[in-house]
Amino acid sequence: MIVEIIINHIPYLLDGLWVAIQLLVCLLAIGFVFGLLLALAEIYGHWTLRAFGMAFERVFRGIPELVLILMCFYGVGNWFPIEPFPAAVLALGLRSTAYQSQIFRGVIQAVPKGQIAAARAIGMSGVQAVRYVVLPQALRQMPGPWSNEFSSELKATSLAYVIGVVELTRQGRYIISSTQGNILIVFAVVALMYFVVNWLGNRVLYRAERALEIPGLERRESD
Repeated sequence: MIVEIIINHIPYLLDGLWVAIQLLVCLLAIGFVFGLLLALAEIYGHWTLRAFGMAFERVFRGIPELVLILMCFYGVGNWFPIEPFPAAVLALGLRSTAYQSQIFRGVIQAVPKGQIAAARAIGMSGVQAVRYVVLPQALRQMPGPWSNEFSSELKATSLAYVIGVVELTRQGRYIISSTQGNILIVFAVVALMYFVVNWLGNRVLYRAERALEIPGLERRESD
């Protein structure tokens, strides 16, 4: 009976999974763009930009994801009406920006400083040295450390259900109401779907890390 119910509800679970993946892509993209800018500001910027970057990173790394989501939906929503999905993207995107800025900072600072001096010696400006010498090498080292951020944010998308986003966890809750209390089985299926997406994502990043590996700057010895 329960197996039949689960099979009948698979399309709804897949719909919820698709919403979770869209949420994941949006917040990771926000974190990637603004995390990179924040890292550059912290490393090469004026002291005011460095102070802003450090404050931003520490504030948004120090607040739980669930509190951020509730603040964006109910707090911001008091002045600017916001739908559940963009509220979740905003909250988790800010958090991802803080974490990704530290990933970017680590890989940028891993590039030997002598390379900037060499670039300046052949006539490049400071901006050109960062753009054409530092960033291409730093970005090639991103897939390894970025896999942790991918896994963390995938799991965080499940928190969006508290403000009404109909993602995978909420679809599971809907199905439980028609399974006569088989909570464990339904959530086991939901957990399996999260696991598969996480595993596939990390395999892709692992392959990318191997393909982009820079001799002498390897960051991970084994899968």
